[in-house]
Amino acid sequence: MIAIENLRKSYGKLQVLKNVSASFEAGRAISIIGPNASGKTTMSKCILGMVLPDGGDIKIDGESVLKKHAYRSKIGYMPQIGRYPENMKIRQVIGMIRDIRKDVKQIDEELIGLYGLEAIYEKRMGALSGGTKQKVSAALAFMFNPQILILDEPTAGLDPVSAEILKCKILKEKRSGKLIMITSHIMSEIEEVADEVLCLMDGQLKFHETIAGIKAQANEERLSRAIAKIMNEQD
Repeated sequence: MIAIENLRKSYGKLQVLKNVSASFEAGRAISIIGPNASGKTTMSKCILGMVLPDGGDIKIDGESVLKKHAYRSKIGYMPQIGRYPENMKIRQVIGMIRDIRKDVKQIDEELIGLYGLEAIYEKRMGALSGGTKQKVSAALAFMFNPQILILDEPTAGLDPVSAEILKCKILKEKRSGKLIMITSHIMSEIEEVADEVLCLMDGQLKFHETIAGIKAQANEERLSRAIAKIMNEQD
């Protein structure tokens, strides 16, 4: 569904992505991991069209998406920290995004209901806690039935019950055939929802393997121990 081919990106003399190549299929959840400044966010922003790479290509369903815009309607994005106009009410933010995406007929409001957002529709975004803003971001990411979901630290700031609701939603959408890309540092969370792990280090692809393959390679039952073992061996 998504093919990344020799992706390169630099900011001045700093090389952020160094010929990264990977492919992701529909109906799978891929966790993107790596230390800070490893290139995770830049790769995601290249897919989203928010950053233009210096070289390489990104293809969705076999078609290059570089310098194109229409493909973005296939993607739902949940940033790690959602930034919204502070004076707008939750109702107004959701209404504004629905107006922007009025071509979409199939609206998914399941998370609005599960998170009880309608009961606080009149609250202003600037008065919300970080966790409640995360709920709004999650609802917006899934709302327009996208075929691809890019979720950046999706459970950060969520209480355990709300995090569980989101993980169940991710699994449900994966079963329906969607591609889900998740950036997370929480290994237990990755193990619950992901099928594969892609690791970036210093802008390079360290490994891209199924969770079962990672555990078998390291001969470890716990994913965190397996990943640490593989990374230490490769160093």
